[in-house]
Amino acid sequence: MDKILVHGGNSLAGSIKISGSKNSALPILAATLLTREPCTIHRVPDLSDTHYMLQILTHLGAQVERASGIVTVTADKVQSVAPYDVVRKMRASVGVIGPLLGRCKEATVSLPGGCVIGDRPIDLHLKGFEALGAAVRVEGGNVKVFAPKLAGAVINLRGKFGPTVLGTDNVMMAAVLAEGTTVIEGAAQEPEVCDLADFLNKMGAKIEGAGTRRIIVEGVSELHGAEHDIIPDRIEAGTFLVAGAIAGNGVTVNRVEPKHLTAITEALSGCGFKIEANKQSITVSPNGAPKPLEITTEPYPGFPTDMQAQMCALLSTTDGISVITENIFPQRYMHVAELKRMGAQVQMEGATAVIQGVERLTGAPVMASDLRASAALVLAGLKAEGITEVSRVYHIDRGYEHLDEKLSELGAHIERVKA
Repeated sequence: MDKILVHGGNSLAGSIKISGSKNSALPILAATLLTREPCTIHRVPDLSDTHYMLQILTHLGAQVERASGIVTVTADKVQSVAPYDVVRKMRASVGVIGPLLGRCKEATVSLPGGCVIGDRPIDLHLKGFEALGAAVRVEGGNVKVFAPKLAGAVINLRGKFGPTVLGTDNVMMAAVLAEGTTVIEGAAQEPEVCDLADFLNKMGAKIEGAGTRRIIVEGVSELHGAEHDIIPDRIEAGTFLVAGAIAGNGVTVNRVEPKHLTAITEALSGCGFKIEANKQSITVSPNGAPKPLEITTEPYPGFPTDMQAQMCALLSTTDGISVITENIFPQRYMHVAELKRMGAQVQMEGATAVIQGVERLTGAPVMASDLRASAALVLAGLKAEGITEVSRVYHIDRGYEHLDEKLSELGAHIERVKA
């Protein structure tokens, strides 16, 4: 098992290219199951999560070819059962239920694992499938869905903590081959949902309203193959912008969609950093002493929960008292105990973190608990005195394409070693 060693104190500068979005790639790859014809997807990031998804597609009977970020999937014949040993490593594997239900009218998929960031049930997914006419059973750790036919329906997918992104994806993929019209109310508005809808429409689906709270899907009898470019990963871009804020002297992220990053750049600007955005790039630069901040995570277009941990790292060394409230996954604070090991002063009050900025952090052995927490610990290590040793970096490899190498390109002293 690898570790990452971060030698703190080096200033970052320069530019890096952002990879394709993990959270777009996974449902889009799952959507290739909806047609017998070949689908070619460009800018698929080189991540363990995308590797797992391709393994799942192969197990289900699809032929997969991959070369230099380009993946071609041909699902001429598919089976509808994905057992635990195939899906256990990745929560997003439940995203194959929708396309299997749409195409095969049945699916049996084992409930998977994933990050330890609190309860992330799929009850809204199942509610959506039932509304389309499917019978749903959960037994022995498996989800079983079956429908003689699927029929359009009006479905509300808003949950206790807001809309469900993967649930919106899943129901949308099932609905494209249902008879009649499906209306998804309370839909997630994330750019990744729009990216999936764009791909499905290229395949012959009829979807309107993606990017709003109301998506309308007019069912079609079949879909065909298509070619598609994945959108840039806004969370990877945000993570590197925060790295530039923590330890940078002018860091530029290229190949991004600036409008997808508005909440993040507004937060950094509010913290006192200079932000310059062009058509496909954003630069963050120091602009005097950083200021404390109050942030509340919200569904898109609000501040993303996937950037909460990274902002904790930044605000830990920002003079004054900052407050972060986690509205999406209230238990998503596993990184706080590890930041405290490095000298951060953070008090938890329910789902709110009250951060008293300190003058400096100190390198320490820390342990990653989930994907974004692990990135936050690496970012904190950039500013800390001494060496920060981050264990369990397989979490990082789930969602960041060569994070250590890209930080090295910017001037960080960072190395990956065998534990």
